[in-house]
Amino acid sequence: MSENVVHLHKPTDPPTPDTAPTVLTVVPDAPPARPVPLWVRSGRAVKTAATHESTRATVRAAARHSLYTLNGGRIVARRTWDGRTGSRYERMIRAAEAAGNLEAAEEWEERLQRFRAARHHRRMDLLHSPVEAAKGVAVGAGMSIGVLVGLGVVMALNTGHIGDVITPLTATIDFIALLIRIVRVVWGPALAIGPFLALLALWSVGRKQHAAPAWALPANVRNGEGEPITPSIVVKALRDLGVPALARAIKEMGDAGASMLGPIRIAGCGVEVDVTLPSGVSTNEVQGKRRKLAENLTRHEHEVFITIPQAARTVRLWVADSGALDEPIGPSPLVTDDTMTADYAKGRAPWGQDLRGDAAALSLYQRHLLITGLSNQGKTVALRSLALWLALDKSVQFLMGDLKGIGDWAMFDGLATTLIQGPTDEHVIQVTEMVEGAVGEMNRRIQAPPGTTFPPLIVLVDEAQVAFMCPAKDDDKRPYGGSKANSRYFMAVRKIHNQGRAVNVLMWQGTQDPTNENLPKLVREGAHTRASLALGTESQARMALGDKAVDGGAAPNLLRPGLDRGTLVVASDGIAIPAGQSSITVRTHYIDAAAAEAITDRAKALRDGVTTLHAIEREEEHDPLADIAAVVGDATRVRTKDVLARLATRNVDAYGGWSFIDLKAVLDGAGAEPYKSDGVMVVARDRVARALAKRDTDGSASADG
Repeated sequence: MSENVVHLHKPTDPPTPDTAPTVLTVVPDAPPARPVPLWVRSGRAVKTAATHESTRATVRAAARHSLYTLNGGRIVARRTWDGRTGSRYERMIRAAEAAGNLEAAEEWEERLQRFRAARHHRRMDLLHSPVEAAKGVAVGAGMSIGVLVGLGVVMALNTGHIGDVITPLTATIDFIALLIRIVRVVWGPALAIGPFLALLALWSVGRKQHAAPAWALPANVRNGEGEPITPSIVVKALRDLGVPALARAIKEMGDAGASMLGPIRIAGCGVEVDVTLPSGVSTNEVQGKRRKLAENLTRHEHEVFITIPQAARTVRLWVADSGALDEPIGPSPLVTDDTMTADYAKGRAPWGQDLRGDAAALSLYQRHLLITGLSNQGKTVALRSLALWLALDKSVQFLMGDLKGIGDWAMFDGLATTLIQGPTDEHVIQVTEMVEGAVGEMNRRIQAPPGTTFPPLIVLVDEAQVAFMCPAKDDDKRPYGGSKANSRYFMAVRKIHNQGRAVNVLMWQGTQDPTNENLPKLVREGAHTRASLALGTESQARMALGDKAVDGGAAPNLLRPGLDRGTLVVASDGIAIPAGQSSITVRTHYIDAAAAEAITDRAKALRDGVTTLHAIEREEEHDPLADIAAVVGDATRVRTKDVLARLATRNVDAYGGWSFIDLKAVLDGAGAEPYKSDGVMVVARDRVARALAKRDTDGSASADG
């Protein structure tokens, strides 16, 4: 019962001394809160307990282990049934028929007939086995008793006691009695423990097969982490790929869709399997659904690679172990083996590892090289590691242009003949003149007597897109950049691509983000070895590697920028590529600047000493028109081809890199255009002489004025 509160207050009218009585008002307290019923509190407690994570985990664990045992028994029963009957062979026959492989169907049918014949023979043997067994036991027992008695006779003769004749026999009887007593003691506990051991065996089978619903499995298994790749998983992944013809064919095969699969082989940090597709399913339908296939295999997209082997209507799947591609590979042999040397002609550069975990080595002999990719993906390190290995061959010469200019190639100072570093237009001009000088050296080598051997000359330009995009022009208004016939850098690279390989003058380029503007088609297609790191689009992948490689499964555009740094796709005959494939994915070794400097120090020790030029030394001024007149001489006309050859002989530095376009530009500007005579372009002596006379006259008039 609640208490009342008494309030003392006065009337609202103004009080007077006579009329101001005290008023007592009794105000009851507010009613007390009603108690929560016990059943409500119990329900809330039950709900909290039921939804608690510990309860859920307990329920999942109980369901999981119970279903492991139940489904393990089902798996063992099915395996036993398959072993005792021909159901396995029948499934294989249906699968082969659904795949349209009649030869395989006939082979499985023959195996089924052999199995049935062998089973019939075993059953017929069982009819005679009891009699044969009884005879065998009788004969065996008689022989054993005879042996024991004979042994007793020998003992009796030895000891002189007639009783020893039966000693071996009684000892054997006592031993058998002991075994019976042991069995009687153990039999009871064995009968009690046996069922539990059988259940444990069934549980182990179910656990290995994850024979439980997905909601009951552990979190790492539900997420697919570490899930092994089995034939059933691959078949289910293909069935759920969203290709109607493939799904129908697998459904017709029943549970034997695994007949499409070749053996699942361990391949490096993953597994590899060949899938023969049913009739009506093309390989590009599977290639185009790489992401969905990877997710069906509980893998990320970058952990599944699809290539096309030689076999028709077949795709080769390489599936990485979960998270394996995020682990770094070991250090380069160039770093760990300080005695390693290189051989340009016969050796192979240790570049990294392929996805199978095998060493990936690249031959550089007479192969132009192009490496491309997005910025900051490891392009310079990948290119530099090849140059570091080749530097250990003391016969190799280097001309290097680094158009990034932040010191990535500084360790080659004292090793390269020329090393130009910087991103400006002036550096592009210097690099262009360096490449043109290499063209002149190439022409000199080509004109050498047959059989002459030449040391390898590697012309290396990193960040080559800076050169192609350079807007600068020379005094004759010829651009250094661009991809037109008058572009100096473009034409110099093309000349080396066309003829340099035969005389060991090779062009290596590294470039970013390939487009038609910063990597012209003729230049990228002139490289024998093409490699690409992560790219943004498939069109860029085709520019980097070519249509054949991309159509064969190469997909650098699916590499993860930043995460797959140093991983590149290579299309080249200089590296071991699995038969039927057009490219290979390589995870390159990372060689940092300090290790690279140590390697170049070893390379410098192999040489007598190299003075590195950091700028192109320009020769004294020359007069092209006067030199043309001099090489034409007294002949009425000379073929333009002969004029170019004579100019290169006269001054290789000035004219060694000249082409017909260069010659025509000078003659057209002077009014002495070459013309065609008897189907051949020639230079006329009279025209050149008149142009010289006119120029001298104009020059004198200008001077007099």
